[in-house]
Amino acid sequence: MATVFHALGAGSALSPPNSLHSSNTSLLHPSRSLSSFERKGRFFIVRSDGRGANRAFTPRSRSQHLITNAVATKADTSSASTTSKPGHELLLFEALREGLEEEMDRDPRVCVMGEDVGHYGGSYKVTKGLATKYGDLRVLDTPIAENSFTGMGIGAAMTGLRPIVEGMNMGFLLLAFNQISNNCGMLHYTSGGQFKIPIVIRGPGGVGRQLGAEHSQRLESYFQSIPGIQMVACSTPYNAKGLMKAAIRSENPVILFEHVLLYNLKERIPDEEYICSLEEAEMVRPGEHVTILTYSRMRYHVMQAAKTLVNKGYDPEVIDIRSLKPFDLHTIGNSVKKTHRVLIVEECMRTGGIGASLTAAITENFHDYLDAPIVCLSSQDVPTPYAGTLEDWTVVQPAQIVTAVEQLCQ
Repeated sequence: MATVFHALGAGSALSPPNSLHSSNTSLLHPSRSLSSFERKGRFFIVRSDGRGANRAFTPRSRSQHLITNAVATKADTSSASTTSKPGHELLLFEALREGLEEEMDRDPRVCVMGEDVGHYGGSYKVTKGLATKYGDLRVLDTPIAENSFTGMGIGAAMTGLRPIVEGMNMGFLLLAFNQISNNCGMLHYTSGGQFKIPIVIRGPGGVGRQLGAEHSQRLESYFQSIPGIQMVACSTPYNAKGLMKAAIRSENPVILFEHVLLYNLKERIPDEEYICSLEEAEMVRPGEHVTILTYSRMRYHVMQAAKTLVNKGYDPEVIDIRSLKPFDLHTIGNSVKKTHRVLIVEECMRTGGIGASLTAAITENFHDYLDAPIVCLSSQDVPTPYAGTLEDWTVVQPAQIVTAVEQLCQ
């Protein structure tokens, strides 16, 4: 937990999901240009009417406009850096707590449940102090029974509350897979729309520092096939807070993936209230030669590799996809149209992982724009070893990213 990364700026895009319960507006980055957005109170709101969403995309020429089924009309994405604005510095776990506390202040229906989330403050202190402030009924310590308290959270969401269920470690939520799949994801549909499931399921995951196989799980690949679920992965304090607030306000069930090695990442975030869209990717670094798609901890491995690549004369475009379901195919597609080469870097497993799904989506929609096969760098399909040196061998390292880009651009 001693690892601290430098903060990076944020960009944005927008694409509402097809099959979930979508609202008429989505709340985005507060530092956006006012020419494209409507301001209401302390929020910047961009319209998401989905115009053009039903038009078929047939990639035949690179001059053709980008329209996909998952994309809404998007405005200009120019924005100023938040670092030049007044704000306050927070570690990522503190940003999550600040977002959670603001939503609990705003809406008395918001509650938290999970193992040790109450008076202990959570294993990574995301809920520290909340039990004292809001009481045991809104910050509920549960028994070690993931299937039971996840089901309780889903039932609470059905009856009007807005629960946040914490998995002390995301790997433990495999014990609640039946609740998440058969109930959380499907009840809005199987009830004929009578029930909404506004629940947030969140917690730490990913390969840490010698946490062993059972505590190094990456469940993105497990949950991505569940209909009715949205998935997002935070990577900076800024988007951690913004995604937390957006997930709590969503009428859809949202799984928020946090990485155990990013909790001590520090960044300056705005003092004014803001919300990130749950369906947008983030342009981390514009470039011309190759599109690198990544998320969560691998964002920092990619940016470390990008420094080497720039010194070697390459100009990579780095996108934090952030929305793992649905993919922001607008931002991704426009980047592919520009660079014509794609490298996917993930910590998820290679077989059936996010990279595999992303490869399929890009191939299906943008094949004619590609000048080279898509390359996907993923974790090894083995249980994560406890030994530190062996653990590093199972996860993508910056040197591998540099080599892959050099081969792609030959």
